[in-house]
Amino acid sequence: MDSTIKPFLAACLALAAGAAAASEPDSGHHLVRGSFEPNRGPDGNSIFLDAPEGLILIDTGRHPAHRDRLLAHARERGRPIAAVINTHWHLDHSTGNAEIRAAHPGAPLYATTAIEGALRGFFPQSRAAAQRFLESGEATLEQRAEIERGFRVMDDPDSLRPTRPVTQSGEMNIAGRRLRVNVARFAATEGDLWIHDPEAGLIIAGDLVVAPVPFMDTACPEGWRRALDEIAATPFTLLIPGHGEPMNRDQFLAWRSAFGNLLDCAASERVRDECAAGWQRDAAAFIPSGSEARMGQIAAYYIDTRLRSAPEERQRYCPARDGT
Repeated sequence: MDSTIKPFLAACLALAAGAAAASEPDSGHHLVRGSFEPNRGPDGNSIFLDAPEGLILIDTGRHPAHRDRLLAHARERGRPIAAVINTHWHLDHSTGNAEIRAAHPGAPLYATTAIEGALRGFFPQSRAAAQRFLESGEATLEQRAEIERGFRVMDDPDSLRPTRPVTQSGEMNIAGRRLRVNVARFAATEGDLWIHDPEAGLIIAGDLVVAPVPFMDTACPEGWRRALDEIAATPFTLLIPGHGEPMNRDQFLAWRSAFGNLLDCAASERVRDECAAGWQRDAAAFIPSGSEARMGQIAAYYIDTRLRSAPEERQRYCPARDGT
């Protein structure tokens, strides 16, 4: 859902989901909700965690307005951003990296090294498609600015490369706060992070959980399903998705069931529109009223372009192995 990462078609189909900030009293975290508006790329959710050494910021969004809300929160708290974590490299979660870290020098960046594969593969392809859109003359001024901002980030890959690479799951001390940082390989991207704070009963899932529809542009669906199984096996009371509203355990399990049903239907001989309608039905609790048809169109798009694409295309983001 992104002119430079997720297809611009899907962005045009999306319904706004709001961009307000939310604070949870005494929870030790603060959510800055992303935006999900028609005709522009989204911002992912950003989450602040309190830590002894300052604030931990998870995901930095795309648009300047989102970045400004993040910097404003740190100023209001009177605390430095002591560390940045990217759940994955999609630009709606990482474009703000350079500006956030310039404002808070010394903040390390934690992420997987999956950006290296994107720099070789997805970014050049995405850039070429975005350039064609610019040359078509159909881009609005806002869309043009957004695409050019994405190009600048692609031209500065060090802003996306981790200074503290996370290569395996395990407990980490980040800015003085103990977290379990989990690596999901070949899921929504080649390498996704999801963060578990057992003491707070909190999971930050990135785009492994996305309401109202999963973004599958760089997905390995079966690896993604396995990652959701790992999350389901983890004790938590609150889960913050990459896009959309926080979920309790029952809500997450309902979303996971809808995701599994979509994959199963796409792997069957049922017609595409029946599978897309199944997502609308199964994920109804996560789809804003009035956007059901749009979400069905997006699900149908991903069925065609990822779940039922040619074998070589399906394998592009999946390892040629048995799922280990």
